[in-house]
Amino acid sequence: MLRIVIAEDEEMIRRGLVETIDWAALGAEVVGEAADGVEALEVLRTEHPDAVFADIRMPRLSGLDFAEKIRAAGDDTPIIFLTSYADFSYAQRAVRLGAFDYLLKPVDEIELARVLGALSKRQEADDGDDSHLPTLVDWSMDDADGNPYVADVLTAVQTRYRERLSIEELADAEGVSVSYLSRKLKEATGHTFVGLLARTRVQASLPLLRARRLRVYEVAEATGFGDYKNFSQVFKKYLQVSPRAWCAAAGEENS
Repeated sequence: MLRIVIAEDEEMIRRGLVETIDWAALGAEVVGEAADGVEALEVLRTEHPDAVFADIRMPRLSGLDFAEKIRAAGDDTPIIFLTSYADFSYAQRAVRLGAFDYLLKPVDEIELARVLGALSKRQEADDGDDSHLPTLVDWSMDDADGNPYVADVLTAVQTRYRERLSIEELADAEGVSVSYLSRKLKEATGHTFVGLLARTRVQASLPLLRARRLRVYEVAEATGFGDYKNFSQVFKKYLQVSPRAWCAAAGEENS
């Protein structure tokens, strides 16, 4: 049975989802609920659900920002966004960024059943396969070893890898020289800034490629590479195979 968390700031809608839907008949159970993205983070940490249904617009932390935070932390829990017609463009963006799906409010039970069925199939197919993905991110925040400048750079790489980042920009923001920051970063992690960023982006691309819900060029855009040519070159550098070939091989392993 799928374990579900619902994050929705409108209490009437949240209560309706939790109490009026026959979740058991759909092969699921609600194990937690949240009124905003901050509460959702805490529920996610304590309940470890199979999926989160999150409203795109919530106070304190929006659904999109919630998704950004957990993905940056390496958590690939499927997220299904709840959205109104007015926010439809946000839903489309969310899907491009790797959301599992989206549902329009008020939620239609037939559509909900469709999404839950897809979640069940993915759970059966994956069965923990993410643990078998290549590991390119071989550092953690502990590597900063008390150096606040290095810690800030590692945080930026982990949370802002989709953006156009440069060591010059970060050094300027920290008020230190590029040479100092580069040296300390290499001493702490064994990698240059460019290497850290590239490894993080390639790592983030792997579950998206394997899921096959996005085209390869869309994965490139969603992970900060910008275009397929750059993505392919960097991907080959670290995995000795093109993204398309890796995606095809991953599909064969899961078939």
